[in-house]
Amino acid sequence: QVQLVESGGGLVQAGGSLRLSCAASGSIFSINVMGWYRQAPGKQRVMVARITSGGSTNYADAVKGRFTISRDNAKNTVYLQMNSLKPEDTAVYSCNLIQRGPEYWGQGTLVTVSE
Repeated sequence: QVQLVESGGGLVQAGGSLRLSCAASGSIFSINVMGWYRQAPGKQRVMVARITSGGSTNYADAVKGRFTISRDNAKNTVYLQMNSLKPEDTAVYSCNLIQRGPEYWGQGTLVTVSE
C-alpha cells in the first residue's frame, strides 16, 4: 500500500506565494507519476500539474508560468511551488500517485487566496 500526506496549505493574499509538499510512503516503485489536483468550491476536481519519475511535466493552462512542480525521488516527495496566487486558485489541493495500475490519493490541503 501507499500513503500520501500533503502539507503547506494556508491562507495567503493575492500575489503571494506558497509551496505545497506531498510525501509518499509505503511500497513505492521507481517508475511512477505524481501530480497535484485541485477542487474549488462547487467545481469539479481538475489536474493542476503532473511529473513523471523521469522528470517530464505538464500543467493546466490556468497555472502555466505561475506554478512549478518538482520531485525528489530519493525522498519520494513531490512539491508544488505556487507564485502570483489569485483568488481563483482557492481550492483543496490533493496529491496523486499512479504506479503499476493502482491510483493513490492524499487527504488534501486547503489553499485560500484572499483578494
